Amino acid sequence: MAQGVSQRNMTPPSNQFQTHSSEETTDLGRQLAAELKPGSVVLLRGDLGAGKTTLVKGIAEGFSAAEAEAVTSPTFTLIHEYSGPEVTLYHIDLYRIDTQRELDTLALDDLMEPNTILLIEWGEKFERFAKERDFEIAIEHHGADERQITFLRKT
Repeated sequence: MAQGVSQRNMTPPSNQFQTHSSEETTDLGRQLAAELKPGSVVLLRGDLGAGKTTLVKGIAEGFSAAEAEAVTSPTFTLIHEYSGPEVTLYHIDLYRIDTQRELDTLALDDLMEPNTILLIEWGEKFERFAKERDFEIAIEHHGADERQITFLRKT
C-alpha cells in the first residue's frame, strides 16, 4: 500500500492500491469492505469503464450482501439493493441524473439508515454528496486491466 496525497476534507495520507485484473479489483473491494461502516455514504469516482462496479462486486461480497456475479451496474435502473446479514448496500449511479429535481425523485434520503451504506457513482456531480460523503474511492484506469485505486476517509 503506497502513501498518496491528501484531498480536501479527507484524512491524509490516502491509501493507494494498484490492481492488475478484474479479480484483483474485486479482491480489493472485499478488503475495503472491512473499512466501511454502516450508515456511510461512499463516493465512487472514475471514468466510464474505470472499474467502479467491479470494486462494488467485492464490497458486496465483503458484507455477504451478494455474490460478485449478482452485482451489475445500475446505469439504467439507477439503484441496486444488496441485503446482507448486518448491512444493506445501495449501489447508485447518478451518471444520467443532471438536475436537483431529478435527484430528488430518487428519494435517496429515505435510503440513509444506520444499517445501510450508499455506494454512489457520479455523486461528485452534486455538491451535497461531496459534503456528506464519509469515504471516497477514486479509480483511475491505466490501460488493459491496470487500475490505481485511492481510498480516502473524511476527516
